[in-house]
Amino acid sequence: MRYMKLLGLEMMVFAIGATVLFGQGNQEAANLTREGIEASKTKDWDKAIAAFKRAAQLDQHYGPNLASALQQRASVYVSQGKFQEAVTDYSEALKVKATDPDIFERRAYAEMQLKNYDRALHDYNEAIKLSPEEPKYYQVRALIYQTKGDFKAALADVDKILKVDPNNQDALQRKKFLEAKLHAPPTPPPTPSGPIPNPNVRPPATATATPATKP
Repeated sequence: MRYMKLLGLEMMVFAIGATVLFGQGNQEAANLTREGIEASKTKDWDKAIAAFKRAAQLDQHYGPNLASALQQRASVYVSQGKFQEAVTDYSEALKVKATDPDIFERRAYAEMQLKNYDRALHDYNEAIKLSPEEPKYYQVRALIYQTKGDFKAALADVDKILKVDPNNQDALQRKKFLEAKLHAPPTPPPTPSGPIPNPNVRPPATATATPATKP
C-alpha cells in the first residue's frame, strides 16, 4: 500500500530529526524518543507510541514522531480491517499535526470502509482546504458524492480534476456516467395493480340515512 511506503519515509525523516535534537532541550524527552525509534524499528508501535507520547509531553519538538508512529499503527489497523481503531489513531495524529491534509485523507479512507460517508466527506473537505490544488482529493470526494446520490456535486469535482488533468481516465469515465445520471429521463411511478382509477371521474357520494318522518 502506498501509504505504508510514504509513512516509512516519514518515519525515517522524523528519526533523523530526532537525533539532531538529542543534544538539545529535555534530556529525558530525548531518551524517550530514542526508545521510541528503537521500538519503531521492530514495528512495536504500541511501545513506540507510548514513548513518543511521553516525550512530546515533555518537549513539543518531539510531537512529529508521535504523529508518525500513530499513522504507522493506523496503517497496520487498516491492513487488519480494524477501521475504527485506525480512525482513532488518525484522530490522535491530527491533534499533533492539524494541518496535514494527508492525515485527513487517510482517516477518510478508514471512515469510508465503515460507511461513515458524511465524516469521510468532512475530512476530504478539510484536506481540500489545506491543499486545494491536489486532484486526488477531488477524485475521491467525487466518489463520495456519487455514493450519496449527489451527482451534481460529484460532477463539479470531476470537472475540477479535468481542468488540471484533461486525460485522467477515471475522471473522464465518471463524468460520462454522472452526465447520464443527471440527464436521464425521470423514472415513471409504478403502475398500480388492479383496475386503474380514472382521475376525472368523481367517486359517488356516500349515502346518508334520511331521518324517518312521523305519520
